[in-house]
This record gives sequence, C-alpha cells and structure tokens, in this order.
Amino acid sequence: MYLSNPKPLLVMLLAAGLGTGSAAHAAVRLPALVGNHMVVQRDVPVPVWGWAAPGEQVAVTFRGRSYQATPNAAGRWQVALPATPAGGPYTITIKGQNTLTVDDVLVGDVWLASGQSNMELPLRDKNAPAPGAYPLILNAEQEVAMADFPQIRQFTVQKVVAYQPQTENEGYNWQVCSPATAGSFSAVAYFFARDLYQRYHVPIGIISSPWGGTPAEAWVSAEALQQLPDFQAPLAALAQRPARPATLEKDAQNTPTVLYNGMIAPLQPYALKGVIWYQGESNTGRGAQYRTLFPALIRDWRARWGSELPFLFVQLANFTKTLPLPGPSDWAEVREAQAQALALPRTGMAVAIDLGDPDDIHPANKQDVGHRLALVARQVAYGDKKVVAAGPTFQRLRVDGKQVRLTFTNTGSGLLLKSGTTTLSGFAVAGADGQFHWATATLAGPKEVVLTCAAVPSPVAVRYSWANNPLGNLYNREGLPAVPFRTDAPAGAASKP
Repeated sequence: MYLSNPKPLLVMLLAAGLGTGSAAHAAVRLPALVGNHMVVQRDVPVPVWGWAAPGEQVAVTFRGRSYQATPNAAGRWQVALPATPAGGPYTITIKGQNTLTVDDVLVGDVWLASGQSNMELPLRDKNAPAPGAYPLILNAEQEVAMADFPQIRQFTVQKVVAYQPQTENEGYNWQVCSPATAGSFSAVAYFFARDLYQRYHVPIGIISSPWGGTPAEAWVSAEALQQLPDFQAPLAALAQRPARPATLEKDAQNTPTVLYNGMIAPLQPYALKGVIWYQGESNTGRGAQYRTLFPALIRDWRARWGSELPFLFVQLANFTKTLPLPGPSDWAEVREAQAQALALPRTGMAVAIDLGDPDDIHPANKQDVGHRLALVARQVAYGDKKVVAAGPTFQRLRVDGKQVRLTFTNTGSGLLLKSGTTTLSGFAVAGADGQFHWATATLAGPKEVVLTCAAVPSPVAVRYSWANNPLGNLYNREGLPAVPFRTDAPAGAASKP
C-alpha cells in the first residue's frame, strides 16, 4: 500500500470514537463538510446540519430566505434548503448564539468517490518519486498545469478507523480546483469531474473518501454485513471491542465496517448526485464472496442516503504477467462479480481491462478511467440514451457443429479489432472435459464473432479475456473494450445479486 501522506495514519490512532456530535459547546457549529467553497446538489432539497445547545433556536439563511431549526436533546439540528438550479456563488448564514458564514457556495452535482488506492491516487503526488509515494499518472505535470477549473471542487475525507458509526469527520476542507491545488485531487475523480463539467457546464463537487489497500467489507455497515454469513463471526468479535480503544491493531483499516463507520457514515445526509467506486484488488481470491458483498455495499449506501443513487464503478484493470495458456484467474472472478452487480438498477461499469500495467497495480492512465466513468454517468445518471457507454457485452452463444457463434450487445457502430492488431485474440473454448484451448476468432458482421478450435471439435463453453492480464482485443468502433466473460460459470455464480 502506498502512503504518500502520513498524516491520516495519526488520525487512525485517535479516531475510533471521533465525533459523537455532542453539544458540549453551546456555540453553533457545523460539520467540516459544510464549509466555504462547498458544492451542494442541484434540483433536490439540500440538508444542512450542525450542533448547538439543546433547545437553542438556529436560523439558516440562504438566497434571502430563513429556515428555522431547534437542536434535539443531543444538540443536533438540521434544515432542508429548497431545491435550487445550478448556480452560485451563494452565501449561507447560520445564526444562533453565534453567527457562522459559509461563503462561495456553488450549486451543481456532487459525487462521492470511494474505494481503495486506484481511487486515492492523486493527480500529482507531491512526494513522487520518493519511496512510498504514489506513482505519477500520465502527463502529470501538464495535467496539473492545465487544471484551472474553479467550478470543480474536492472535499477530502480524513482517514478514520471507527468501531461505531461516527457523526463527524474532520476532513481537509473544500478545495477549489486550480494548478495550485489539483495535485492532491483524486486523479480518477478529477478526470471524471472534468469530463462532466465540460459537457454539462455545471459545478461539480467531489467528496473523496478512499483508503488504499482496503477490502470492500471495511466499507459496509454492520447491519448490512450481518446479513452475509461470512461476516457474522467477525462482527460478533468486533462487538466485544471498546468503542474507544487506546490503540488500534495493525491494519485495523481492513476490519469489517470500520471505514463505513469512520469515513462514510459522517457524510450522511449530504445530498449526492451519485457514487463512483474503484475497488476490488484487495478482494481478489474471494470472487465468489464478492458476488454478494459488492451488491450488499451498494444497497447499504443507498439505504443510508434514502435514495437509489447512481452507483458507477470501475472493473479491475489488467495486472501481472500474461500467461501463455488459458486457465483460472482470481482477478477474472472478481471482474465477473463486478459485472454481475449491473443487475442492480442505476448501476454502471467502466471496463479497464486494457488500461492496466503488468508491473504496477496502480496504472498510470487515469484519464481514460475517468472518461469511461463519465460516459457511464451520462447514460445512468444524466439520462443520455444515445451515448455508447460500454464495450461489446456477451449476449448469447450458439454452437453450429464445430463452430461457436457469439452475439454481443453494446456494439455501438460495430465490432472491430484494437488498433494496431490484425488477429482477434483472447477467446478460449472447451468441450465437455472443461479443458480450455485458444480459439481462432473472426468477426462475422457488426455484432457477431465466430470461433473454431481444432483441439475442441465439440465446443460447449467459451471464455474471453479470462485472465489476470489477458490479451483480448475486441472493441466497438467507439473505442470501448469488450467486457470479459465466461459461459461456464459454476452454479450460483451467474445468479443476479
């Protein structure tokens, strides 16, 4: 795990009980997320909350109107600002025994960006290339120099391990995107936001809440994990721990629920447009478990926000050396589990099977990752029915003697081979014995591929790009790669989440 900024680790030692929302101080105060330069979600009611003395009258003023709130017994108060179209800058004033002013507030679209290191990796790590720093992305210096987008802002959530859900996360304040600040932005989230801003010309807010090297179960609430048998024993052990231990064990951030508690729960109920997620590397080797774990995470976050939020995710990129023969793959199994999550409504997947690096789990090309996520957002979150947002996707198989004919959806303007290649590759077929052999593949029209293999005269199953680092080169004419797949998934593996 790369750790370019050691400061968050200090928080880990103190934060198991951070932020209970106590109103011990009578002065009105706000969560760090509600602050100068923030972006709030357009076209929906906007929750604004904070703490004050119980029973104190709090008035929130926005666009010339005042909204009243009375703190509850715990001192928490909340108002809902009315749905507002994109625009700004505005000022929000909060008045109780003291007065707070939140300046330079924009109204636009707010996206929560989470996952592990490939979401955390910054546009330009200030410590690179020192040991322990994140590697540089493609053209990092030029990208930072051109990052002059004052209507794109990012709030970075502080790394916090917590054994119980927290109400506050101190965070690192909202940053306005400029060449002076953009280097610390999540690279994937920045390129995603830049694409959306350049298309829709509305402010884009990023709430960046990833932690490198962490598994999905750390990001799911205890209530949701309790429904999954694999996690009931760890949760029972977790319940015996003190809420505020003096120290945390090594790699405590990988414990089930702790990052949901410390880094997701405190963000609620901030209004969102949707979620972008890049994670899965730390769950390789547990692909079967991920088939239920990942959909549980999506459902959990949606339930917490009380909305069927668009949930967009990156399928794992290619990694490690390419093998000469077809065979099993832990990474392919997680990719399959990710693809199966598309059965949930308002989800979308950016395929990155061609963007990886065999020698680095952190591929440098984050521009195309962000762009492909933005394509998916246009379709899923913005209702663009014309955009081609995915590459060729397996639809059905038909055996015709010694041939296998495959039909694909999401073919856009038609199928083609990756630029610079002349032979369609990445397809393997098996007979009843289950032994896979490379197949000869040819395009057969705009939506079909035909396979033959002399070693398999009676084919029954097909795999495509089924490897940690496959060599598949099937694309659509819009430049998006085909989704890896297998037709021989074991019983239960192909079921919908």
